[in-house]
Amino acid sequence: MHDVYLIIAGVVIGLVAAAPIGPVNLICIRRTLAFGTVNGFIAGLGAALGDALFAAITAFGLTAIMDIIRGYSTYLQVGGGILLIAFGIHTYLTLPDPMQPREKRSLSDSEKASLVRVIVSTFALTMTNPATMFGFAAMFASLSAVANVHADYLDAAIVVGGVACGSTLWWFTLTSTIGFFHAKIDAATMKVINHGSGVVVGLFGIAVLGHVVMKLFNLWPT
Repeated sequence: MHDVYLIIAGVVIGLVAAAPIGPVNLICIRRTLAFGTVNGFIAGLGAALGDALFAAITAFGLTAIMDIIRGYSTYLQVGGGILLIAFGIHTYLTLPDPMQPREKRSLSDSEKASLVRVIVSTFALTMTNPATMFGFAAMFASLSAVANVHADYLDAAIVVGGVACGSTLWWFTLTSTIGFFHAKIDAATMKVINHGSGVVVGLFGIAVLGHVVMKLFNLWPT
């Protein structure tokens, strides 16, 4: 029963970490509408891997890695902001694909490479947000207090596995739901979606860089 509780707690933590609408959610939604459910889900897997890694760092008490991430948080945020702006520009300029939904035909080598790039990109976006790790630290601390347990490595591994499942479940649910509308989206609507999501993702990037600048000039409370 104890292990079942840890699995459920991990799944809930993974869902809570993945669910808030942010740039990665917008990227997955846009790719699902443009290319189909499988493409959007694969993009979400990059974020799920990032969530699982942050959860592992927190659960196993890898304080040295946490200190490194904390020490380089400004650089990570700058990198994430630049990556978001690049994503936004690319999305805005991307023309609607007039071809059939891609999951209905075999993927070319270039499309397979594109899927690899997008999963790496969403993983990078997740890892360049140190706030995610601190969020996991807070949720894990709450779990420990509520459960009144002294976690060992097995318990930590169970929770991390639950987090990975919870995050993956969110991306599967999101892309499956959005994928229902995939066949109903025409080129004109897709162009509007590309422009809108591109602008919003780019604004996320600008906001991240603006936050960094404000912290550097002591204009933001620490």
